[in-house]
Amino acid sequence: MTSSARPDHDPRAWCLALTLAFWLVCLIRLGIPGTPYFDEVHYVPAARELLVLGEFTNREHPLLGKQLLALGMALLGDGPWGWRLVPTLLGALALYAAMRALWHATQSRFATLAYGALLATGFLLYVHARIAMLDVFTIAFLALAFWQCAGAIREPETGRRRLALAGLALGLAMAAKWNALVLAPVPGLVFLGMRAMAGRRRLLLSRRGAPVPGITLLEAALWLGLVPLLVYAATYLPGFWFERGAIGSTTGPTGLIDHHLQMAGMQAGVTQPHPYSSQWLQWVLNARGIWFLYEVIDGAQRGILLIGNPLTMLLGLPALAWAAWRGIARREGVPLAVVGLYVLTLGFWAVADKPVQFYYHYLLPSMFLLAALALALDALWQAGRRWLAVLPLLASLSFFAYFYPILSAAPLDGEMAFLQWAWLPGWR
Repeated sequence: MTSSARPDHDPRAWCLALTLAFWLVCLIRLGIPGTPYFDEVHYVPAARELLVLGEFTNREHPLLGKQLLALGMALLGDGPWGWRLVPTLLGALALYAAMRALWHATQSRFATLAYGALLATGFLLYVHARIAMLDVFTIAFLALAFWQCAGAIREPETGRRRLALAGLALGLAMAAKWNALVLAPVPGLVFLGMRAMAGRRRLLLSRRGAPVPGITLLEAALWLGLVPLLVYAATYLPGFWFERGAIGSTTGPTGLIDHHLQMAGMQAGVTQPHPYSSQWLQWVLNARGIWFLYEVIDGAQRGILLIGNPLTMLLGLPALAWAAWRGIARREGVPLAVVGLYVLTLGFWAVADKPVQFYYHYLLPSMFLLAALALALDALWQAGRRWLAVLPLLASLSFFAYFYPILSAAPLDGEMAFLQWAWLPGWR
């Protein structure tokens, strides 16, 4: 946490305004295409089955994301807006919560708003907020959890409420997609490490010392350990009520445990090569994208390409190096934490027992990459080099505007129109 005797004025209203603008842009052409595309073909049918508790399908992933899709369908009907409106809301939540987390960590208006601008124009969050997939739910709940944890450290008088909400969010993140498992233990482990380093004589029951005075280690274990597990387990309740393939009917008497063993086997069993598969080094270099859509549909040639912003994905790499130096040389916790979380979330995929991987797995590491870039730009701003700090933000917005037609399924000029944006072979 960065301390300041004269913290900046809280930019909460600006965070809300930026979030609202992002959400409204997400709504443009949300109903196009009018049929499920890319991995929607798996998750939309699974959500339909949830609505009627018919057949338990798409068993390899947890249930919560499909429950949220089913909620949208129940409210707005089984159509494009019903499939995709809830993801837009969770995408907006991810943006707002990420900004609030960085605000509590740094109390810097510029860093907070720069981070929001980078996320909103970074391509990855925008594309995921407009498709009925599971990743945006995981990102939103993780961002909410980290916001509440940072807020608890900054404002210990709200610590109990915030840690309870963080635990709830961590459980929901894991229940949306297992990608959250790599980060879910981090808040609890950080609390344990900081309290142990405080040298309290009664480690479990002392209420004094970092990171949240007033909260014992035992209570933190409740909020950040037990509550997430209980919330995660509770999201599987509908799985016992399906008419066909319910938990317990196909997994034996141990029910939920056997179901998880089956899920793990299905995850590891995906070995068939895929034309869009990629590896972590390609993600870092932004060298391999995925065309979620490219066909004549809804009366025009349209495309949706998942890549990162060509500018900020690369600028973020030296920013990570700067953040590592800043954290080590000046003993600043926030830059060092951002680097550590990036390495953790990317390194997981470098060693994961999942032979077929895709660029959308970089969504979570990219959140920390752009946080490092926001911190680097904030250092320029604080040093008086304000034009140099603002220029990348304007350039990021310009890149977003240029690529907007193939991020939002706009009508294109023909079958070969993609060549205007496919600058690298891996983007074709």
